[in-house]
Amino acid sequence: MAQQTERRGSAAWALVITSVAGFMAALDNLVVTTALPSIREDLGGALHDLEWTVSAYTLTFAVLLMFGAALGDRFGRRRLFVAGLAVFTVASAAAAMAPGIDSLIAARAVQGAGAAVMMPLTLTLLTAAVPEARRGTAYGIWGAVNGLAVACGPLVGGSLTEHISWQWIFWLNVPLGVLLIPLARLRLAESHGTGAPLDLPGTLLASGGLFGIVYGLVRGPVDGWTGTVVLTGLFAGPALLVGFVLYSTRARNPMLPMRLFRSRAFAGINAASLLMFLGMFGSIFLLSQYMQGVLGYSPTEAGLRMLPWTGMPMLVAPVAGILSDRVGGRPVVAAGLFLQALGLAHLAVVATAGASYAVQLPGLVVSGVGMALFFAPASNLVMSSVRPKEQGVASGANNALREVGGALGVAVMASIFSAQGGYESARSFVDGMRPALITGSAAVALAGVAALLIPARRPARPSGPPAARTAGPVLENAS
Repeated sequence: MAQQTERRGSAAWALVITSVAGFMAALDNLVVTTALPSIREDLGGALHDLEWTVSAYTLTFAVLLMFGAALGDRFGRRRLFVAGLAVFTVASAAAAMAPGIDSLIAARAVQGAGAAVMMPLTLTLLTAAVPEARRGTAYGIWGAVNGLAVACGPLVGGSLTEHISWQWIFWLNVPLGVLLIPLARLRLAESHGTGAPLDLPGTLLASGGLFGIVYGLVRGPVDGWTGTVVLTGLFAGPALLVGFVLYSTRARNPMLPMRLFRSRAFAGINAASLLMFLGMFGSIFLLSQYMQGVLGYSPTEAGLRMLPWTGMPMLVAPVAGILSDRVGGRPVVAAGLFLQALGLAHLAVVATAGASYAVQLPGLVVSGVGMALFFAPASNLVMSSVRPKEQGVASGANNALREVGGALGVAVMASIFSAQGGYESARSFVDGMRPALITGSAAVALAGVAALLIPARRPARPSGPPAARTAGPVLENAS
């Protein structure tokens, strides 16, 4: 049972502070995508460098997400939230002032570490401050703000890049962070978790394994797939992940309890989430560059043209929630994934050096509808697949796997792109992007198959005692 100490802040202040902090962390997942061509022109760097400007953030965010939540439980959630927010803010300033591509990548990695500590604690602090009767509304507002960040990421990045400079996609975080830090100290109550020991071995094994795989995939096209360092990463990475699984099955307090995956529902929705983000992030990474570098759109125009995809969840998600309540989450999630796979396949087929926006629009809309059908029901499926006391760990694991999928997607699809094409000409870019998008479509289709493995919802009994377990709040990020 978590212990509350010091003063309790108002629910309204907690909602504002945690929502804005969540917005900042979620925005930085996609805000850089439409700025990539300008960053490349200004700082130089090859394809693998651009990959790391995205993956350095998502990878450190993913592997430290659950560790960050555990740090808050042990040393104080408000204290660690403020620390994570401070690290994120300072790293954002460092990214804005980066003199070269290597320093930008390093700043992005530190940003991800700060977000990994800050983000999972937003929901815990919000839960502590809001009375139980009003938590559903608070979770809904918090989730909507985070959804808005995902939708606006490419557009915000494009607009700031075009009208000011790409550095402002990072400077934007600084005044927000400077404002939130004192507000959090004054308006949020301190709380602690159970004080369970930190899982340092598990964190090191997972971090090392994922870094090895992503590093090998990113450097393979540059150094050659038979290079010593590349082969070391590609072999050592999976070996460390196997070690992480074996360790987690025996550890007393593992970062990710392997017993959760005995549930077919939990295993299915997490496999679907990882594959969906693999296909989605890798596709957005290439399509945002295609719209600017090949089709000649400005950064703002590219961001606007991505909105039918990234912004569709804001319109369709409420309908998806109603459908999942009526027919269950499995068919809605599976349908959404197959629709997104269809949309990506369409974009791959119609891509040419002079494709009009009209021929791309159906693929963007279908992909957006598919994404919207996935998000809300998927969160409920995660939370309802475990016991209530494990929902925090389950939510953190799902979000970590999503971020891992994003990092792997950028690495895998960029490797395919560089093997089949490049930046030499518009034709060369399209030649590389097409097979990469087909791969992304296949990954999302496999995610749909994984979703079908989730057990169907049992029909509700007309009478009798209420179910012993109910689904938790949607759109959670960690304990």
